[in-house]
Amino acid sequence: MQLARTFRTSSQLLETPTAAVPLRKPVGAFRGGMFGFLLGTTLAGAVTYYYILDEYRVSNELLTEDIYALQAAVQRLYNYLDSLEEKMDANQKKK
Repeated sequence: MQLARTFRTSSQLLETPTAAVPLRKPVGAFRGGMFGFLLGTTLAGAVTYYYILDEYRVSNELLTEDIYALQAAVQRLYNYLDSLEEKMDANQKKK
């Protein structure tokens, strides 16, 4: 006795999909490369800008501190010279 096998398809396979997925246009290598290049350049420029801005801020603070130190030293020297002139005037009057 031989059993015959029949060929059947399910109803799901026979139906066509009702909502087709829209096909995405592939991004070309040139467009993708150009986008990557511009993104990388922009990011590198931004990082460099903030690095230089921070270095400028630090050097400006150091320069300001040095200017204040120089100003204090000049003020001390001025006061010392003023006291020496007063002593010399006092010695001149004694003579």
